[in-house]
Amino acid sequence: MRYNFDLSEPCDGDDHDSGCQSATPPSASTPKEELEWLPLQQHPVFSAPDRDAASHSSTFTMPKNLLAWDGASRLYFWDSHKSCVHRLSVRLGEPDPTSVLAASPSKVLQADAQLNFEVQRISINRNGSTLFLVGLDGLYVMYLYGRTSTKENTIICRTVSVGSEIYFDRNNSIRTLKVSWHPYSDTHLGILSSDSVFRVFDLSSALGQPEQEYYLQPVEPGSSHNATSICPVDFSFGGDHMWDRFSVFLLFSDGSIYILCPVVPFGSVYTWESVLELYSDAHMFGLKSSNSKAVKNSNLAISWLEATFSELTRKEVHSENAAVLRAQAYALFDASISLQGPLRKVSHGAEEDLVHPPVCEGRAVSFLYDLVSKDSILVTAWSGGQLRIDALADEVQPVWKVGSPPRFCLDSTDSIVGLAMICESLSSDTSILKLDLPPDHTLWLGHPPPLLRLAIVDLALPRRSGSVISMFVDPIISERIYCLHDGGIDSVVLHFLPFTNQTRGKEDTMRSPSVHPVLSTFQGEASSPSPLSGFLALSDSFGDSWIVGLTPSNECIVVEMETWNPLLPPVIDKVDKLIGAEVPKDPDISTIISKELLTGPRVVLLPPSSPHLRSVAADSIEGRSTLHQYFKLFHENYVEYAHKVYFELQHHAPHVKKIVDDQHSRLRKAQQKILEVESKQEKIEDRVEHAVQFHSELEERLQSLRHLPAAHKRSLSKAEREFKSELDRFRGVELDALRSSIEAVNARLKRYTHSPQANRSNEHRQLSVRRKSHVQENEMSLLKASLEKLSLVNSENAKKVKVVESALKCREKGTS
Repeated sequence: MRYNFDLSEPCDGDDHDSGCQSATPPSASTPKEELEWLPLQQHPVFSAPDRDAASHSSTFTMPKNLLAWDGASRLYFWDSHKSCVHRLSVRLGEPDPTSVLAASPSKVLQADAQLNFEVQRISINRNGSTLFLVGLDGLYVMYLYGRTSTKENTIICRTVSVGSEIYFDRNNSIRTLKVSWHPYSDTHLGILSSDSVFRVFDLSSALGQPEQEYYLQPVEPGSSHNATSICPVDFSFGGDHMWDRFSVFLLFSDGSIYILCPVVPFGSVYTWESVLELYSDAHMFGLKSSNSKAVKNSNLAISWLEATFSELTRKEVHSENAAVLRAQAYALFDASISLQGPLRKVSHGAEEDLVHPPVCEGRAVSFLYDLVSKDSILVTAWSGGQLRIDALADEVQPVWKVGSPPRFCLDSTDSIVGLAMICESLSSDTSILKLDLPPDHTLWLGHPPPLLRLAIVDLALPRRSGSVISMFVDPIISERIYCLHDGGIDSVVLHFLPFTNQTRGKEDTMRSPSVHPVLSTFQGEASSPSPLSGFLALSDSFGDSWIVGLTPSNECIVVEMETWNPLLPPVIDKVDKLIGAEVPKDPDISTIISKELLTGPRVVLLPPSSPHLRSVAADSIEGRSTLHQYFKLFHENYVEYAHKVYFELQHHAPHVKKIVDDQHSRLRKAQQKILEVESKQEKIEDRVEHAVQFHSELEERLQSLRHLPAAHKRSLSKAEREFKSELDRFRGVELDALRSSIEAVNARLKRYTHSPQANRSNEHRQLSVRRKSHVQENEMSLLKASLEKLSLVNSENAKKVKVVESALKCREKGTS
């Protein structure tokens, strides 16, 4: 029997929670309406189509997901037509394991502020108390424990804006690229924006200003020849493994992956065992190392751990009386976090080039971190429809750049309430690590972990799609990854995990991932793609799994997923053993007449008789005895045989009739098939004649096309093809990245020029203020000069592209 997940819903008119404020007195409250449990796909909230979905589908530049799940019993759906959130209580696997039921009517969560933007994604935190609503023009958080309204089944929830002064100001064009909840905090949001800054906001304090700011500088200024290498795309927090839980993985447009470690929100909670494991590892492998650089790096990590988790230095605090540790606000005062990367492929002993030829088409569009037992899996999706799947070949470790102090914001008690730092990539990060190196040459030396390439998966998407691919991990099978794209949903199952298989004692060969289409929304080449507007992966405590999809017309789709069969190895039949083997007879076919009857009565030898038998009279005593003996032998052999024959024939008569009827039915079917073949023969002959005629027409067209002038056009050489591909890449990818970087710089300049300077009341600091203003004016002049130079370079590059295109066109005309 399954458990009932229908919990009492907070904040409705009949609940008495302390966080709710009822608008009506208890005496005037109406009795609670009886709930009706319906299949989720038949719920009334999914019946009303969204008429505006088709008009806005072409303007989406952000992955759209209007569904959220709290991991237990409540599903949330953003209604774009009514601008509200529907909260549905669900029952998984009832009444049968394949169904998902939802309570009707649903609770309506209405924001107390007007949302003047189109919501494209919603997500809920761990404890199910806060939901964020994000779009291209706004980011709001909705506190789900609100007050009831005069409308039936409606709850008014407090809704506030986050980072409006930074991202959604009219004076700048900074866009939010990715917003995500931190996995170890219920009040912290991580936001990556187009100005190459990663920010952490604390919803329990200041919503307008970030708690932490990390300015990403992947390459040295002026050293990059590729504009896509400085444009971030996506990020993901690490999982519950070693230093991964303190890491942020960042993806850039050219597919390069960087790591920020350690990044810890102030007040986030971690288990005692996990922090103590890192503390012991730093002492054992860092301080006892013979390398001075490893000792220095481990000392920095130990000091950071002791200051962030002060319980580590207290001898009276143990795991028995402190199950979890809360992170304190702290950062090293003389060092900033290094931007580790870009992560390189691991070398197998031979020297490899740092620059590898691109194996994926287009640009990187999304990123996913997946922790599978002992393996940290990194999946990168490309606009060409490929997935690059890598595994970390070594552990992530914290790295700081000493001599680059961060900026702190202190309160009246000199406590840290905010920090900002510039995260640069160290020059030593480009060194290649080999698998055969001893631990002393790799641990705590500041090298970023190398990547072990597992597979390149091609989803075979239409070439004209070029959409953003969203990826989700299955809640039951972490080896299974769902890919959401314009064509529908695909399932990718990993069968080879290097470190997990090694710890389990398996010596399996490297198997490629298996790809299975789950849901297709592509209706043909002539139709436009219709991506899903929402996706969820549900699971219960019994190991059952479902996926829920939302179409652009607000139709709900529920599909039950297999949980254990995808991980089983494939069963290959050994056909070689069956070749030449006799086909066994069917044991059900019984013998019509036994062989004993077919051989006839057995021959019985007559008993020996005296020579005077012929002279004996029949009525004598000796004659009667002889006749009786002969009659007995005749009865035992021939009469009994006749009875056996009669019984066999009578017993097998129905069976024989059945066999005859079966033969007649097979004969009739064979005759019917012969008639069908004869009737189809004429059609096949007509189709063959038509195909031969069409083939002759195609040959005639091919001969006529060969006489055209363009048929003798000389193909491009290898150098020309490489130059053309470089121009296409520059025009399709790098120009967009360059424009976005120019917009970000312009936005920073506008923010700087429009920000009001505070009046200095202290007369002793006037001289220093003048010096600082003089330095800032010089920096502004240098910034303006660099902007002008950058615009000139951009215009010159555009002119060069036009000249090259015109030269190619002239050359094509000349060859024709």
